[in-house]
Amino acid sequence: MAGRKNPFEDLEQMIERMSRQFEKSMGGMEMGDLGDGGASVDVADHGDEFVVTADLPGYQKSDIDVTLRGDHLQIRAESEQESEETDEDDGQYIRKERRHRAVNRSVTFPEDVDEEGISAQYRNGVLTVTLPKMSAEEGDSHHIDIS
Repeated sequence: MAGRKNPFEDLEQMIERMSRQFEKSMGGMEMGDLGDGGASVDVADHGDEFVVTADLPGYQKSDIDVTLRGDHLQIRAESEQESEETDEDDGQYIRKERRHRAVNRSVTFPEDVDEEGISAQYRNGVLTVTLPKMSAEEGDSHHIDIS
């Protein structure tokens, strides 16, 4: 009966997927990285402004991109590292490792923010973005330039 499917193939595939997920959760990721590609984020409402604090250890300022689209703040960080160990005699690779890390996080605000007043700073692996809220007068009307 060559046409019959092995009933244990599906079970073996499921066990392999579970094993890969378990290995990833136990040690396949670096401290500070989240398995879903997100970053740890705190969002505080200080009355007249929102303050977003994101933990991004191990990244350089140039690796981080912060964008505001409407009421969504998008934080992206991406870095690549390469290390190489060579044999002194002939220069052949003994070991060469490449690593790519990326995090992506989106935050939605319940109120409009003043796009012109946003500021961000990155110190000691922590990104802090301050977003002033729009006042009631500013939110009612918005001047549109005509080209």
